Amino acid sequence: MAAPEIEQLIQLLSKLPGLGPRSARRAALHLVKKKEVLLAPLAQALARVESNVKTCSVCGNIDAADPCEICTDTRRDDSIICVVQDVSDLWALERSGNFKGRYHVLGGTLSALDGIGPEDLKIDTLVQRASDEAVKEVILATSATVDGQTTAHYIADCLENCNVQISGLAHGVPVGGELDYLDDGTLSAAMSARHPMS
Repeated sequence: MAAPEIEQLIQLLSKLPGLGPRSARRAALHLVKKKEVLLAPLAQALARVESNVKTCSVCGNIDAADPCEICTDTRRDDSIICVVQDVSDLWALERSGNFKGRYHVLGGTLSALDGIGPEDLKIDTLVQRASDEAVKEVILATSATVDGQTTAHYIADCLENCNVQISGLAHGVPVGGELDYLDDGTLSAAMSARHPMS
């Protein structure tokens, strides 16, 4: 068996998404073998993140500043708020470079099975933000799962009294996707959301 310090490292790594006990053991062993090159810089980076990174009080993004860089960027469009489940979704949209409005991170989705209700998500603060007369549109960019769509419908109901247009992301065949490889749900959504070609 490994030393208690290494076992603790393995246990902590195994709590990360995508790392089970075996993958965590391999990662820990690799880190220890490359102590000077990987482990020491990783420990320093983790310490800096722990002390410097904050959650944005406006949108829920994580950044070294509060409000975050996106919320303080004066070039962004204040009239559109894109609602996402998690920070990883915000980052994915930012990577695409197509959205230039504001964001709102919910912190998850409604899930009766997991005991996550509206009070566990940042829905109330979204309604407050959407009530600002500068906001004209709210894009519900939740996932196409049952929980994601349930959350989107719930939020749409909550925003009913706000004077905003509510829209959702298109679902269907991805660019470059071949029909033979797509699942039934994606094909069904694509067929329902079909549009004229001319």
